[in-house]
Amino acid sequence: MTITYPRRKVIRTILRQLIRVAFQVLSDFSIEGRENLPKEGPLLVIGNHFSFLDPVAVIGSVPYPIEYLGGLRMPNAPQSVIWLAKLYGFLPVRRGSISRDTLYASRAVLQSKGVLGIFPEAGNWTSVLRPARPGAAYLASSTRAKILPVGLDGLTDLFPTLKRGKRARITVRFGKPFGPFFVSERGETDRNRLEEIGHEMMREIALLLPSEKRGFYSDDPAVREFAAMQAVYPWDGKPEE
Repeated sequence: MTITYPRRKVIRTILRQLIRVAFQVLSDFSIEGRENLPKEGPLLVIGNHFSFLDPVAVIGSVPYPIEYLGGLRMPNAPQSVIWLAKLYGFLPVRRGSISRDTLYASRAVLQSKGVLGIFPEAGNWTSVLRPARPGAAYLASSTRAKILPVGLDGLTDLFPTLKRGKRARITVRFGKPFGPFFVSERGETDRNRLEEIGHEMMREIALLLPSEKRGFYSDDPAVREFAAMQAVYPWDGKPEE
């Protein structure tokens, strides 16, 4: 897969504006931490993934032509969101396997000083933080991109609240950029370092979320125990078809 960054400039600019308006109309929508947004890339934007609306909210909140990685299948998303994702365009990941073409394209975006969005948990099957999969840490360390953490809160409430005739409170909260990282080792040492980077990424995201949603990174043992039970990756040993 070859990619030129940025791409689909016109349609993405239009969609970004429409998304902002839609969130402002349908919810009590706020963006915090705008002062933390870097002026240029390469930048890896990472966030918690609790809802199929997460990438939509980030796209509507950043001033960049952000490129996003996304699951090849979107089993929890309505057709309208699937259509929107295809219209905007994304880099498809076949979860449970190594999507080499997408990996190369993602590195190309960052090497072009672009902005790439990824959800380190690689799925939205529960609403508490889980440990990162290795992909985000690998991309960060292999490109030496700065990392921008974002906490997304309230998106799972949007449609249920609308059905009750009310507007959900949705917050997109940007933290301070950190990194870059570099991993020079190989083998077991390399894997251990990538795992450490993944945990650091998730801890930075956790700081941007309410305490009860920090999951594996909570100070509350009960919350950590619940998150550990939810942390099993659904696609281990059974890749997406």
